[in-house]
Amino acid sequence: MRQSFIVPSVILLVTITFVSCDFQSKSKASKNDYPITPVPFTDVHLQDDFWLPRILKNTEVTIPIAFGQSEETGRIKNFEVAGGLTEGTFCTKYAFDDSDVFKIIEGASYSLMIKPDPHLEAYLDSLITKIAAAQEPDGYLYTNRTILGDSAYEMAGPERWSKVSEHSHELYNAGHMYEAAVAYYQATGKRTFLDIAIKNANLIDREFGWGKIEKYPGHQEIEIGLVKLYRVTGDKRYLELAKFFLDVRGPEGWEYNQAHQKSVDQREPVGHAVRALYMYSAMADIAALTGDTAYLNAIESLWRNLVNKKVYVTGGVGQSGGNEGFGPDYELPNMSAYCETCASIANVFWNQRMFLLSGDSRYIDVLERTLYNALLSGVSIEGNLFFYPNRLESNGNDRRQEWFGCACCPSNISRFLPSVPGYIYAKKEDHIYINLFINSDVDLKTDKGNFNLSQHSGYPWKGNIRVVVNPETDMAQTIHIRIPGWSQNKPIPGNLYHYHRMIESKPVMKVNGKETDYETEKGYLIITRTWKVNDQLEVEFEMPVRKTLALDSVKADRGRFTIERGPLVYCIEDVDQQQSGVRHIVADIDGKFTDRTSRDLWGGITTIGFEGRLLQRQIDGSVQSEGGPVQLTAIPYAFWANREPGQMLVWVPYRKENATPAPALTIAFKSHKICPGAKGNPELLSDQYNPVNSNDHSMGYIHWWPIKDTIVTMEYDFEKPGTVSSTRVYWFDDGPHGGCRIPAAWKLLYRKGNQWIEVEHDLPYPVTKDAFDVVDFNPARTDAVKMEITLQKEYSSGVHEWVLN
Repeated sequence: MRQSFIVPSVILLVTITFVSCDFQSKSKASKNDYPITPVPFTDVHLQDDFWLPRILKNTEVTIPIAFGQSEETGRIKNFEVAGGLTEGTFCTKYAFDDSDVFKIIEGASYSLMIKPDPHLEAYLDSLITKIAAAQEPDGYLYTNRTILGDSAYEMAGPERWSKVSEHSHELYNAGHMYEAAVAYYQATGKRTFLDIAIKNANLIDREFGWGKIEKYPGHQEIEIGLVKLYRVTGDKRYLELAKFFLDVRGPEGWEYNQAHQKSVDQREPVGHAVRALYMYSAMADIAALTGDTAYLNAIESLWRNLVNKKVYVTGGVGQSGGNEGFGPDYELPNMSAYCETCASIANVFWNQRMFLLSGDSRYIDVLERTLYNALLSGVSIEGNLFFYPNRLESNGNDRRQEWFGCACCPSNISRFLPSVPGYIYAKKEDHIYINLFINSDVDLKTDKGNFNLSQHSGYPWKGNIRVVVNPETDMAQTIHIRIPGWSQNKPIPGNLYHYHRMIESKPVMKVNGKETDYETEKGYLIITRTWKVNDQLEVEFEMPVRKTLALDSVKADRGRFTIERGPLVYCIEDVDQQQSGVRHIVADIDGKFTDRTSRDLWGGITTIGFEGRLLQRQIDGSVQSEGGPVQLTAIPYAFWANREPGQMLVWVPYRKENATPAPALTIAFKSHKICPGAKGNPELLSDQYNPVNSNDHSMGYIHWWPIKDTIVTMEYDFEKPGTVSSTRVYWFDDGPHGGCRIPAAWKLLYRKGNQWIEVEHDLPYPVTKDAFDVVDFNPARTDAVKMEITLQKEYSSGVHEWVLN
């Protein structure tokens, strides 16, 4: 099945046309809208060596894989069973799994816009037939309840809409269906799927609203889908329903899904990151379409808070895996960074909308940084493996996966990548914005006639931008070329990050080879003139290697720097080094950093060479350099984990006291670890990191969640027999909201022959939160020790560190 609709390989320099699915395309809606219009995909022709191969991989590899996984896991069969087309029961783990199929259909619809494919279109038609069969007569579409009835999953609730503000995802599924239906209608002109979506939206409109069911969606998304449905149909009920779902939210709900306050009163990003950023995107839509400034004031404040306190240097958002979202201000751990791929996609959605409202390049700066770093990291170069979280530091245990039980990220990638050309250009009356530097042609229709731009650059490796202008006739137009924040000493808008050394650089603009004056406004170079056929506009942005620092408030990044060049954040990965163990490096921030083209890597990328030293902790606790200087190579962060596994590091220490030395060669470190049923890397038990508290997520831990009310074990098998007489253990406890607590009890045993014997000690075993539990015992000579841990009746547990002396 996976091979039946693959688009044939295409030479990379071929021109590809993208059809619009954007904000104002084919709209039948009212005149109130964003003041700036994104140029639709229909008018953009891509010829880019960086982005075109990724988009083709999405068409040829990612989408077929996603459909294949949806077949194999039963996501598609759920529609067949719900529609009475086959026998069976609900096949998958989550009640929201319908949404993955909708997202992939959306991405596949964009692929049809790239290259018509009768096989793919026929396959999509067959899926839409199954979806139509699964829809109940009144328009309800939610296969978990249709199949299981009163036995629907607990997250679905006992009846329709009963848990819609919690975890049912009924409205979330609907939102993704609307987006897919609009995309397929725009791609093919066929109304079948659009009519399914309209029937469902009409049901929801009948049942929800003021004086009807006054509940908000537990996972925001339907608001975005309803706006798209409004644009394509002109039916204002859908716009009003989207606004209702925003206005009914709060103020007495969960912070997790942003229901703790009214939407317009929120000023700090909290809770689940994807939910939040989908909501902020919808608020921008409503602000544009209704002129309601309360929404605008809220999202401007939320944006400022995010870029000043909660965004990663890669543009990723969502610090914590516990809530898949935002944590406290400035708490930006690297090894446990969550930075969900879906959150990066949502961050692009939101920042594009903020730009369309304001014309301010700051929003495109955030969009670009997210796009080239945190977002692109979410999919392998071959398009067949995926990250859910995107860490900024790895102990070598992170791998992209073929699929996930909760598969929102791969399906989201499949629908996002084809849309990239829609972010390059925008227009407002006789003003044209060039926001992203991607080789492409664009045909703009103006009141004065057609206006063609052809953009040529070596971006993101080179900062030279050349635009060939070809108006239908001599034509006065104003062109705005974004001045990237990275070229103006601003890694990210706000004050969270800054460059180690400021570089004074003013872009030079040339028209037909001659330097020309320009104006600047809101981060753009602006030139107004009467353009003639084959006019040449050139701008060059210098691309030196930069070192970026964080505010001292960001504890995880103190005494550390990142390496950047142009829009790209770099990392060091074991596979490129002569010695493994990049997490244990320290480097001189003022040392020599050299950029070079590495043609043996992915067809030629820019890498950065520099010198560092490996640090090693000794048995006595001291730290020493291990050997002499080592030559290091940094690659773009988005390219990591595409080869053999190993450690990875974004934030490079320049202070020894802020570095992470290689662990001392203790008996625990050298032992083989056995932790049945535990999640996480057992090597973390002996990494010699002292946690800040029991809920410290910064460096990793092991845990047994959701196991509870039983005895679990962890074991050290020694490299060779030795004598031990003391142990220390630091428990993981993510209360009050998580599922792990300190255990009910524990004890230590050593192996003697074939028997396990408890150690002899005088005092009871302590069980302590936020500190090491220490037990001294009579010396025992052995080749292994084991800890038996009694979990609490209602909670699981975990361990940060286990020390033996």
